[in-house]
Parts: sequence; structure tokens; C-alpha cells
Amino acid sequence: MAKIKITQTGSPIRRDKTQRATLVGLGLNKLGRTVEVEGTPDVMGQVKKVAHLVAVEGAA
Repeated sequence: MAKIKITQTGSPIRRDKTQRATLVGLGLNKLGRTVEVEGTPDVMGQVKKVAHLVAVEGAA
């Protein structure tokens, strides 16, 4: 699996609890924070759930 960089670009304020929990599960809790994770199907599902709050790089 390839590594991908996920950057939080949106605020979780006024979002559903599950979306906030998904961001925490990805290791994001502040705007502008970036994490590098394996691009597994589980992680890609989480990214898809909060796609409006994150930016993804290197998903090749």
C-alpha cells in the first residue's frame, strides 16, 4: 500500500459526532494538521466519509 498525506482543511464544529470521531481516528484534531498514513481500504473509507473536511495528497 502507498502512503498518503491527509491534511485537515475544515472545522468539525457543527458536524455530526461520527465525523468528528472519524477525524480523531485519522489523527487529525486541528486545522492545518497533516498526517501520513497507509492507503488501506479502511483509511480510504474514513477519508471518503470526511472528504469535505480534508485534502488528500499522494493517493497514487
